[in-house]
Amino acid sequence: MKLEAVTIRIPTDLLEQARQFREGSESFNEMVVEAIASEVQRRRILTAHERIVARSAELEANKGIQSSSVELIRQLRSGEERRD
Repeated sequence: MKLEAVTIRIPTDLLEQARQFREGSESFNEMVVEAIASEVQRRRILTAHERIVARSAELEANKGIQSSSVELIRQLRSGEERRD
């Protein structure tokens, strides 16, 4: 993995808290990289969720609320109305 050096400014109290919670020989750099990776993943998930919600709203607006398929799935699992 290619690395790039950057300068960041962190509030003093937050930096002190980060130092207190470092684990063993964990470097501050490792802590920051892990935090950024977690935040990127969180934002990816949030973006995907927002797309799903928007698509669901679009489908509901176009087709109306669809009936639940839970009962049909239960029937199929129990063998009712199977056409093997």
